[in-house]
Amino acid sequence: MLAILLLSLAAMPLKVAAEPAQAEAATEQSLPLPEGRLAPVVRPIAYRLDLTVDPSQPRFSGKAEIDIEIVEPDKVIVLHGRDLAVRSAQLRDADGMREAHWRQENSDGVAVLTFSAPLTKGLATLQFDYEGEFNGGPSGMFRVNVDGEWHSWTQFESIDARAAFPSFDQPDFKTPFEITLRTPPGLMAVSNAPELSVTSEAELDVHRFAPTLPLPTYLVAFMVGPFVSVEGEVPPNAYRSEPLPQRTVSTRNNADQLSFSLEGTQQIVDLLEDYFADAFPFPKLDQITSPVMPGAMENAGANLYGDRLLVMDGNASPSRLSRFGMVAAHELAHQWFGDLVTPEWWDDIWLNESFANWMGYRIGNAWRPDLNIAAGALAAGFGAMQLDSLVAGRPIRQPIEKSSEIDAAFDPITYGKGGHVIAMFAAFMGDDAFRAGVRRYLAAHRYGSATSEDFFSALALAAGDSSIVPAFKSFVSQQGVPLLTFRREDGHFTVVQSRYAPLGVKAPETQWIVPVCVRQGEERSCRMLVEREAVITVGGKGPLVPNAGGTGYYRFELPPDLWRQLIDRARNLPGGEAQALADSLAASVMAGRSEAVELARLARKLARHPDTFAADAAASSLEDIIDSGIAGPAGKKAWERLSGRIHRPLLRQYGFDPRSGVYASEAPERTQRRAQLVGRLLWTPKGRQLRTQLYAAAQAYLAGDETALDSAWFGPAFDLHVRQGGDKAARRLLEMALASEDSSFRPEAIGAVASSGDEAIAKWLLEDFKDERLRKSEELAFLRGVMSRSSTRDYGYEWIRNNLDGLLDGGGGIFVSARLPQLFGSFCSLERSEQMASELRRRFAGTPGALELERTIERVRNCGLAKESIGSAIAESLAKVR
Repeated sequence: MLAILLLSLAAMPLKVAAEPAQAEAATEQSLPLPEGRLAPVVRPIAYRLDLTVDPSQPRFSGKAEIDIEIVEPDKVIVLHGRDLAVRSAQLRDADGMREAHWRQENSDGVAVLTFSAPLTKGLATLQFDYEGEFNGGPSGMFRVNVDGEWHSWTQFESIDARAAFPSFDQPDFKTPFEITLRTPPGLMAVSNAPELSVTSEAELDVHRFAPTLPLPTYLVAFMVGPFVSVEGEVPPNAYRSEPLPQRTVSTRNNADQLSFSLEGTQQIVDLLEDYFADAFPFPKLDQITSPVMPGAMENAGANLYGDRLLVMDGNASPSRLSRFGMVAAHELAHQWFGDLVTPEWWDDIWLNESFANWMGYRIGNAWRPDLNIAAGALAAGFGAMQLDSLVAGRPIRQPIEKSSEIDAAFDPITYGKGGHVIAMFAAFMGDDAFRAGVRRYLAAHRYGSATSEDFFSALALAAGDSSIVPAFKSFVSQQGVPLLTFRREDGHFTVVQSRYAPLGVKAPETQWIVPVCVRQGEERSCRMLVEREAVITVGGKGPLVPNAGGTGYYRFELPPDLWRQLIDRARNLPGGEAQALADSLAASVMAGRSEAVELARLARKLARHPDTFAADAAASSLEDIIDSGIAGPAGKKAWERLSGRIHRPLLRQYGFDPRSGVYASEAPERTQRRAQLVGRLLWTPKGRQLRTQLYAAAQAYLAGDETALDSAWFGPAFDLHVRQGGDKAARRLLEMALASEDSSFRPEAIGAVASSGDEAIAKWLLEDFKDERLRKSEELAFLRGVMSRSSTRDYGYEWIRNNLDGLLDGGGGIFVSARLPQLFGSFCSLERSEQMASELRRRFAGTPGALELERTIERVRNCGLAKESIGSAIAESLAKVR
């Protein structure tokens, strides 16, 4: 799954009370209920699901049969089912039919079936008749009204399949599923396997699907609605003798914008089959969209995406095209790495997501090299270092004992850090050896489950190097960012490793086995840094590049003269090395070892770098420091003046016209660089002309001239519209958003209203606004906007604190409680961190958000410490730059 790692807040499932008779039924013995993994006393063998799904109704119903093997007989079976009204539960075995009492035991959906006598060891079948309630956001079975028509989808990762059917809901139980969906006539039904037939029974269409290949519950999917689709096929190739049937499926309003994703998917599947040297592992492929999905999900043969990720044409902005390429490649890579081979338990979910993250950028880049998608992988890795630098945190692979711990694993440590670590070892081993290890791993565990140990072993065997295993483990099993400190001595370099920490923070001592690659000129030297201190000899000419290629997951520290030499040559560095330099130098500034003037000098040097990620890296780091408030108003003023001098001449050279399609034929990297420059200048004193242009374009667009404003500029243009027009403009824009199903316009317009910075508008949204067209995920998007602006942040904090129980209630949806504390991360104050610890720590205890809250408290505290200790120095340093 790609959890879009901005804040992904989704609707929370409603509670459905158990029927009175079930609520009164009690188990005949006291059971130690599992908080995570089920005991291996009963094993599912196959599922048969027969569901009646009418998205226009608030509830669905179902009959489920589960073939099981009873390994250790008892009078009870522990399984899963959350908020299901189970009308009957029975077991059929060789002795006949037995009635069971169903009882849900906790909010995680652990359930118990109680029988009147002990069961018999061997094979049996469980039978259930039940119903449940649709959710309003992407969790379990959910439904959404689009243009007056109801549609339903499923989203089961991590533990939400149990909200749709009784199950043994954990990843190591892989079985075939036979799915039948009964729907109102004329609706489309989609599931993991090909549809075999559609017949009519009792005034309903009956859609029967072929049995699936073995799947865990979290990868099962079924969607129902008046969908439209475009159909095609992925042609045969060296690995597949038959064409692969393929569709893109969406709501009617998107019908004319589906062909692009169909064609792009065909090309990406072909690239993936070549990488894995293996045919697509399932008999068909549907790419499905939903307007409320915040990211994407790799359901076997039936991937689900947010509309914005797939609904577009070839003239979309480079950022949207890049996002399609990366996310589609990510989810399609999962069809092998995650679906074909599944982790045995959630503590190995990092391997699924880290690998797919790396593959998403790699294969996305192979699909469209002109979009420079690969550079985004390193940016994500360096971005994850901000989180990994905290003392509160977790390693990439963290043992998961409780269900409440699962969702916290879907964070930048798994995606950004994990993907970067994969890239580091792939580069160190060499692409051929690494790919051979991946193929070995998939072949050994085909349609089964595996562990991290299995993956490490496959890589070591392919490389013929057993040292790969302890080195990889040192990064996967330990938290933190290695810091490599270099000094020059007698023609060589001495390097010392420690753990990076910002100023005023003492991190635990940690030691890694680091694959280090350094460069001087054309000479490159790589070695495993096993010890804490070592000597490295390179022998080339030019400045030392301590992270050759930028693929190393570490930061570096240099003496002043080596920093200066590297900064002087920054524009000539490859993009990945330039990103690594900007990250390490910014980290050195925040540790109090380097001056901000050096980071400003680097921003100037990189501004004309041909790689857009590199060109913006140092400026982005500086702006992050300024936006945090560390350097205060004086620092902000100094940076705005400096940014104008760096970026305004470039924008004059690039030009700016907000009209639709003006830059459609331009090279994507040039278009992307223009967007960066506009972002740097728009809200500064030098951005007055930009603001005038965008405001005028927004007015014309909202008045009906669709050519006046390209969708790439919706965000800033609508922000200006609301900020200058106030309450009246906000109300009108929100009404237009709710009347639209445009996947570009609607979210940008809602976001602009929510981030108005006007406390009166914020109160109207959070306390008074009611409209049935507003979706649950959009209600929570209001919170993101309110908390994004300093002028409404205090009010937003108080509102969340007063309504926290309701926000946390309901099991989390798509990681609601796991991500909710991120909303508080823009504060910069020792006092605020203490307030959050006092007021929120107890309330998040035991939820998936407990770790994220600790990170947020530490981040806010560290920012406050930096403001007090180095804030003035940073402001003074920037003021000196000419």
